[in-house]
Amino acid sequence: MGSSPELLRVEELTKIFKNGAESKTVLERVSFSLGQKDSLAVVGPSGCGKTTLLLIVAGLIPPTCGSASLDGETVTGPTRKVALVLQHYGLFPWKTVGANILLGAQLQNIQVPREELAGLKRELGIEALDHLYPDQVSGGQRQRVALARALLLRPSLLLLDEPFAAIDALTRERLQDHLITIFRQRGFSFIIVTHNIEEAIFLGRKIIVLNDVKPGVRTLLENPAAGTPGYRNRPEFFQRSLQLRNILEDIE
Repeated sequence: MGSSPELLRVEELTKIFKNGAESKTVLERVSFSLGQKDSLAVVGPSGCGKTTLLLIVAGLIPPTCGSASLDGETVTGPTRKVALVLQHYGLFPWKTVGANILLGAQLQNIQVPREELAGLKRELGIEALDHLYPDQVSGGQRQRVALARALLLRPSLLLLDEPFAAIDALTRERLQDHLITIFRQRGFSFIIVTHNIEEAIFLGRKIIVLNDVKPGVRTLLENPAAGTPGYRNRPEFFQRSLQLRNILEDIE
């Protein structure tokens, strides 16, 4: 795949959390870039700063030093260009599925045409769930509801924090395929944090491995075949999976 115009640049990003006299460095001098209509998977041991990285890129917490810039502008707070889907989806249990889907757009005063809303629900296979509540639908359906809410914001960059972690393996693969389909149709970029090696290989055209012993980027892998039809069954996929597994085992 050829290079695409740059969307996101992270430079020398460091985050230190302080608690009284104690401090903990979770990210140190992390640098990478992401093009438009591109994808990145972030993997690494628990506590290595994966979610912290997403929160900084989303503008929800500030870096200690370094910067993240989107379309050439430094990220200093939340922006409509970025949408975040958290691991537990952030759905309000007292609101119906239909109300949950529209909530983000309503909070940002985005007018959503009826045809666009109906089309997105069809794309995600959740058009019949409006009247139900989150605890009445499956984990996979809740994930698609959260994804619909994020996509209604029309982001340039979608951030996903282990969105498929609580879903069975076959459903997980179907949702990965669905994400790739929508990614191609809608032309956004995405970053996914995951502990799952095969998920990282299938979804990330770039893969960053973060280190918890020496905080920062351990390895950056290029994976241009990510998301292509049949990739999971190719020898290249298994070779990449083995390579990534060996890197992670070396850290741990």
